[in-house]
Amino acid sequence: MPPRLRSFEEFWPFYVAQHSRPRTRACHFAGTSLVLGCLAAAALVSPWWLLAAPVLGYGPAWIGHFFFERNRPATFTYPLWSLRGDFRMYGLTLAGRMGPELERARRAYPSGT
Repeated sequence: MPPRLRSFEEFWPFYVAQHSRPRTRACHFAGTSLVLGCLAAAALVSPWWLLAAPVLGYGPAWIGHFFFERNRPATFTYPLWSLRGDFRMYGLTLAGRMGPELERARRAYPSGT
Protein backbone atom coordinates (compact mmCIF):
# COMPACT_ATOMS: atom_id res chain seq x y z
CA MET A 1 0.00 0.00 0.00
CA PRO A 2 1.35 3.43 -0.85
CA PRO A 3 1.75 6.18 1.73
CA ARG A 4 -1.53 7.63 2.94
CA LEU A 5 -3.27 9.25 -0.02
CA ARG A 6 -4.43 12.82 0.57
CA SER A 7 -6.94 13.48 -2.21
CA PHE A 8 -9.31 11.63 -4.48
CA GLU A 9 -7.11 12.61 -7.44
CA GLU A 10 -4.21 10.74 -5.79
CA PHE A 11 -6.48 7.87 -4.81
CA TRP A 12 -8.04 7.28 -8.25
CA PRO A 13 -5.02 5.66 -9.99
CA PHE A 14 -4.47 3.47 -6.91
CA TYR A 15 -8.14 2.46 -6.96
CA VAL A 16 -8.02 1.59 -10.64
CA ALA A 17 -4.84 -0.45 -10.11
CA GLN A 18 -6.68 -2.42 -7.44
CA HIS A 19 -9.21 -3.39 -10.14
CA SER A 20 -6.82 -4.51 -12.87
CA ARG A 21 -8.58 -7.78 -13.70
CA PRO A 22 -11.70 -7.74 -15.90
CA ARG A 23 -13.52 -10.17 -13.59
CA THR A 24 -13.01 -7.87 -10.61
CA ARG A 25 -14.41 -4.93 -12.56
CA ALA A 26 -17.33 -7.12 -13.74
CA CYS A 27 -18.11 -8.05 -10.13
CA HIS A 28 -18.07 -4.36 -9.19
CA PHE A 29 -20.28 -3.49 -12.14
CA ALA A 30 -22.78 -6.18 -11.11
CA GLY A 31 -22.75 -5.01 -7.49
CA THR A 32 -23.24 -1.37 -8.41
CA SER A 33 -26.07 -2.31 -10.78
CA LEU A 34 -27.73 -4.24 -7.95
CA VAL A 35 -27.34 -1.24 -5.62
CA LEU A 36 -28.99 1.03 -8.19
CA GLY A 37 -31.78 -1.53 -8.52
CA CYS A 38 -32.22 -1.55 -4.74
CA LEU A 39 -32.43 2.23 -4.68
CA ALA A 40 -35.08 2.17 -7.40
CA ALA A 41 -37.01 -0.57 -5.58
CA ALA A 42 -36.77 1.41 -2.32
CA ALA A 43 -38.25 4.45 -4.04
CA LEU A 44 -40.96 2.56 -5.93
CA VAL A 45 -41.81 -0.48 -3.80
CA SER A 46 -40.55 -0.36 -0.22
CA PRO A 47 -37.77 1.37 1.72
CA TRP A 48 -36.83 -2.08 3.09
CA TRP A 49 -34.84 -2.54 -0.13
CA LEU A 50 -32.27 -0.14 1.33
CA LEU A 51 -31.23 -2.91 3.72
CA ALA A 52 -30.29 -5.15 0.81
CA ALA A 53 -28.21 -2.50 -0.99
CA PRO A 54 -24.96 -2.86 1.02
CA VAL A 55 -25.04 -6.66 0.90
CA LEU A 56 -25.79 -6.78 -2.82
CA GLY A 57 -23.23 -4.07 -3.56
CA TYR A 58 -20.32 -5.20 -1.44
CA GLY A 59 -20.90 -8.94 -1.87
CA PRO A 60 -19.97 -9.19 -5.56
CA ALA A 61 -17.24 -6.56 -5.22
CA TRP A 62 -15.54 -8.37 -2.37
CA ILE A 63 -15.81 -11.69 -4.20
CA GLY A 64 -13.93 -10.00 -7.05
CA HIS A 65 -11.21 -8.78 -4.73
CA PHE A 66 -10.76 -11.93 -2.67
CA PHE A 67 -11.03 -14.53 -5.46
CA PHE A 68 -9.92 -12.82 -8.68
CA GLU A 69 -7.79 -9.81 -7.78
CA ARG A 70 -6.51 -11.37 -4.54
CA ASN A 71 -6.16 -8.05 -2.77
CA ARG A 72 -7.71 -6.14 0.09
CA PRO A 73 -10.64 -3.89 -0.92
CA ALA A 74 -9.77 -0.18 -0.79
CA THR A 75 -13.05 0.31 1.09
CA PHE A 76 -11.34 -0.87 4.27
CA THR A 77 -8.92 2.09 4.21
CA TYR A 78 -10.69 4.73 2.10
CA PRO A 79 -14.46 4.06 2.40
CA LEU A 80 -15.85 7.27 0.91
CA TRP A 81 -13.29 7.62 -1.86
CA SER A 82 -13.80 3.96 -2.68
CA LEU A 83 -17.55 4.48 -3.03
CA ARG A 84 -16.94 7.51 -5.23
CA GLY A 85 -14.37 5.54 -7.24
CA ASP A 86 -16.82 2.70 -7.76
CA PHE A 87 -19.43 5.00 -9.25
CA ARG A 88 -16.80 6.69 -11.41
CA MET A 89 -15.59 3.29 -12.64
CA TYR A 90 -19.20 2.29 -13.30
CA GLY A 91 -19.82 5.41 -15.39
CA LEU A 92 -16.57 5.06 -17.33
CA THR A 93 -17.34 1.40 -17.99
CA LEU A 94 -20.81 2.28 -19.29
CA ALA A 95 -19.26 4.93 -21.54
CA GLY A 96 -16.57 2.52 -22.77
CA ARG A 97 -13.83 4.81 -21.43
CA MET A 98 -12.22 2.68 -18.73
CA GLY A 99 -9.31 1.55 -20.94
CA PRO A 100 -7.25 4.77 -20.73
CA GLU A 101 -7.73 4.85 -16.95
CA LEU A 102 -6.36 1.30 -16.69
CA GLU A 103 -3.30 2.27 -18.75
CA ARG A 104 -2.63 5.29 -16.55
CA ALA A 105 -2.98 3.18 -13.41
CA ARG A 106 -0.59 0.55 -14.80
CA ARG A 107 2.01 3.26 -15.33
CA ALA A 108 1.51 4.66 -11.82
CA TYR A 109 1.35 1.23 -10.11
CA PRO A 110 3.22 -1.26 -12.32
CA SER A 111 2.95 -4.07 -9.77
CA GLY A 112 -0.78 -3.50 -9.20
CA THR A 113 -0.33 -1.82 -5.81
